[in-house]
Formats: sequence, structure tokens, C-alpha cells
Amino acid sequence: MNIGFDAKRLFLNHTGLGNYSRDLVRSLLHYHPTNSYFLYTPEGEIDLRTKFLKGDTNATIIKPTGVNKSLKSYWRSIKLEKELIKNKIDVFHGLSHEIPKKGKNSKIKYVLTVHDLIFLRYPENYSAIDRKIYTKKIRYAVKHADRIIAISEQTKRDLIEFLKVDPGKIQVIYQTCADAYKNDLSVLYVESIRKKYNLPENFILSVGTIEKRKNIASLVEAIGKSNTKLPLIIIGGKTPYVKEVQAMIEKYKLEDQVGFYENISFLDLPALYAMANVFAYPSVFEGFGIPILEALYSKTPVIAANGSCLEEVGGPSTIYVPPFNTDELASKLDLVIESLELQEKMKTDGYNHALKFSSEKQAQEVMDLYKEVMKN
Repeated sequence: MNIGFDAKRLFLNHTGLGNYSRDLVRSLLHYHPTNSYFLYTPEGEIDLRTKFLKGDTNATIIKPTGVNKSLKSYWRSIKLEKELIKNKIDVFHGLSHEIPKKGKNSKIKYVLTVHDLIFLRYPENYSAIDRKIYTKKIRYAVKHADRIIAISEQTKRDLIEFLKVDPGKIQVIYQTCADAYKNDLSVLYVESIRKKYNLPENFILSVGTIEKRKNIASLVEAIGKSNTKLPLIIIGGKTPYVKEVQAMIEKYKLEDQVGFYENISFLDLPALYAMANVFAYPSVFEGFGIPILEALYSKTPVIAANGSCLEEVGGPSTIYVPPFNTDELASKLDLVIESLELQEKMKTDGYNHALKFSSEKQAQEVMDLYKEVMKN
């Protein structure tokens, strides 16, 4: 089977959507090597994140040539099907909310992954022009895709609620996380990373873009209300919302207890998860919540917000609190930090739950969907 991918984010996005694309393609190449995989991208080179592609004869990277080099967006969204026909693509997978324009009598099967519809659920967090563009693209994609992969039951419900998609067209296939989080790290290696970033012996960790939806100000307030003296390490790019976080830090006089880190290498991040005492993720809403899975694979206790899909990925070992209930969050932080017995149980149970989200399982379910769509 010849399988094509919209690989723009695989090469150019270094966070959630890019991680999904890289992890899935890597797994398909590994577990289903008899197919040919074509990665269509307007630009991008093989680097440390995509080195798995180097030398793999089953993977072909295709970029625009000639006049299309100056019309990359047009090539990717309007003219791409000509490339797909030339490469005899059987199934094309739009890995993040988009598929190119289909010909009237197209014989190519189109699969679409939808991660979330946060721009429809929380429109106030997006500019009017961004909402218009995202809405136009996804309405076209869900209408013309042969099958839709939702990465959680929450996303499936949102597709039905906001876009009126036929439930029979949607299949939930959970994602995994990078293999780097699944490896046992030596004590010496972890300590070398601790020294590299001058990290404390014990700390609370939170990972994700510092934006309003991630609700880090509530986490800071909860720490201010708690008994813990553990530092909070926040890893993620900053947005204007960081001012609210800093105001909360000042309110509770936590300047010496909260640290921001923006430029942690993705190669080093698994060690930070592994050394953290607790991973806290009070996000108001997510499509999946991959940092939780990264923490569970790293055998780190997790406290997360309820109300979206985080219960799906976190499972029964994770402790959940209402996202804005800072008193309860403070109480749960103290509960976990003060009990080594509870920490060990959460580590063991959380890791066992994470094993359900394996690369092999995701790759097999996606491949089964490709084969199914080819029959119709």
C-alpha cells in the first residue's frame, strides 16, 4: 500500500501536533515496513527529531519544486492531489485537521486526524481571522474525509456537537508518546541532567505552553495555599498569560519557589519527568493531554484537572480535581508529597496504565483503519 501524509507539522512543529505526526509515522515504519510511506511537506529537513527517517527506504520525503516553491501553501492545499496521483497513493492521511482539495472523481481514500476543537469551544482564545481559517479548513476536511480519527472520546463528542459529524464516520484511536519516555534512565544520566539545568533535588513539574487554557495560575495559587515548600518547575513557551501567573507568584510571595524554563532540549525532557516528585496538569481543556502520558511512562505521580479528556489518558491512578478549585488542588498536592507510600502506588499503577497506550497498538489500529477504508 502507498500511504501519504501531510507532514508539514512532522517537520516544522516541535510540540503536540508535531509529536503526534512523528510518533505515528515512526511506529508505522517500524511495525508495518512492507508499505511505502510518502511525506509531503512544504519545507523541513531531517534533524534530531526526525532522524528515524534517515536511511529508511520505505519513507520518501516530497517537497514542492519549480514554481510551487514560491506557492507552498497553495501547493499543499490545492495542488497536492496531482502529486498523490503521480505517486499512486492509495490512502492519504491528514495528520492534523486538514486534507488537500479532492478532485471530483478522486479515487484516493482520505483519512483525517482531529486532535481537538478548542478554537470552537473557547473562541475567545483565538483571533477572528484564525477562527475563520481553522473553521473553514476543518469543515472541508470532515466533510470530504472517508474516515476520521479522533484522539479521544472527548474529541469525538466535540466533532458530533460542533460539526454535526456522523458518529459512524469517527473512530477513536488513542495516541502514544515518544519512545524516549518509555526507557529506563540511569541514575547517573538523570543526575547529569539535573546538574546541566541546576535543578533542585525535589520539585513539582508542569509542562506545556504557558497560556490561559493551561491554567498555571491556579497551580501557583494552590502551591501558595499548600503546606509544601517544594519548588515548582514550569516548562513551556510564554504567552501574555504569563503576567497572570507572575501576579499570582507575587501575591503568595513565591518568587524563590517558582522557576520558568523555556529552552529545555526535548532529548533532556524525559529526565526531568523522571526526577520530579509530582507532575501537575490543571489544564481546563485538552484534546488528549500527552504530557500526562509522558509522566505516567516516566513513573511520576500525576495530579490533573477533570472535566475534559484527561481522565481518559490519566486512568484510575491519576488524582483529579476541578481545574479552578485551588483549595482542593493544594490538599491533593500535600497528600501526594507527604506520602511516599501513595507516591509508589501511583507510580506503579500509572505506568501499568500507560502501557495500554503503546506505539504498536496505535500503529496497528491505524493500519487496520487504512485497510478498512480501502475496501469501501
